[in-house]
Amino acid sequence: MDYTPDPIHEDIRQAVRALCRKFPDEYWMEHDTNHEFPWTFYHAIAEAGWLGLTVPEEYGGGGLGVTEAAIVEQEISASGAGMGGCSAVHIGIFGFEPIIQHGSAELKKRFLPRVVTGDLHTAFAVTEPDAGTDTTNISTFARKVDGGWLVSGKKVWITKALEAERMLLLCRTSPRDPNGKRSDGMTLMFAEMDRDRVQIRPIPKMGRNAVDTNELFIDELFVADEDVVGEVGKGFRAILGGLNAERVISANAALGLGRAALRRGVQYANEREVFGRPIGKNQGIAFQLAEAKIRIEAAEAVLQKATWMVDQGLPCGAEANYAKWLCAEAGFYAADVALQVHGGFGYGKEFHVERYFREARLMRIAPISQEMVLNYVAEHVLGLPRSY
Repeated sequence: MDYTPDPIHEDIRQAVRALCRKFPDEYWMEHDTNHEFPWTFYHAIAEAGWLGLTVPEEYGGGGLGVTEAAIVEQEISASGAGMGGCSAVHIGIFGFEPIIQHGSAELKKRFLPRVVTGDLHTAFAVTEPDAGTDTTNISTFARKVDGGWLVSGKKVWITKALEAERMLLLCRTSPRDPNGKRSDGMTLMFAEMDRDRVQIRPIPKMGRNAVDTNELFIDELFVADEDVVGEVGKGFRAILGGLNAERVISANAALGLGRAALRRGVQYANEREVFGRPIGKNQGIAFQLAEAKIRIEAAEAVLQKATWMVDQGLPCGAEANYAKWLCAEAGFYAADVALQVHGGFGYGKEFHVERYFREARLMRIAPISQEMVLNYVAEHVLGLPRSY
């Protein structure tokens, strides 16, 4: 790896930072408090051309890689937008990889240009109430009919369903075979979010309230044959191909939150005076902030390696999981320290670190829990028996 600054990457960082300065912490606090989708921010990101960053140039996209998408999301998060900002635009920046990699030419032609303009809002509908991380155990089922499929089932923790026109929907098109491969028989579909067939129920939650999270109740939803992504029965492969990249990009968002929190913590430690001196002069405060900085930089070193490996097409399941685990821990530690440094004021909304804290905590369970990362490392890296 070459650690010499890349001029293109530096240009991306500076451009995203300049855009995000128009959306200060007060903007995000207001939208988080009012549970309002950040439309002004979303449209600004679209107009600046950051949506469709990884979409091939032939469809109007940027044709760039995971590295560039990750830089954009880290800078959005580090601006103070946190997971509210990242979640509002994540699918547009990176979430169409299954269609890019596995979709038909006709499907790409119909939808990818609309991703770039920001016109197409999409949700990612995989998780189910009774399956969770055990994706191969999903029960949402698609029954074959003339010209397509009729889908029924339930999904949970679905981001942006209220705004979405379509959803990347993973369902079973054949029952799970107890004696066969667990991942066989699942199919990925780019389904319409037909409100007559899909009931959307928002989930009240701790944080990231500028972007909705929902339960879906699907009843005989028609999906045309031409809206199937990849091969029927091989949908798990279409999902799996983007998991390492997803780990890397979510790690960048977590690290960005840590940087935002650390910036606030250091600023407060320099300005707040108690007993006639800045509290940052006390080692009990200074050491916590210094440790948060070290954790962030160490996590980023592993993250850069994982990101590079993803873009080089190298096997990197271990590295992507290391990065996700370390960045989630580093981001949360920094948010916790920032809140502690602020004392009682940290628990209030005025200084914004309580929002960082709530959102940073999310990254230890999403997009996959820290425990499942450890399961992966134990089994696939250390060679220990499978525990689940």
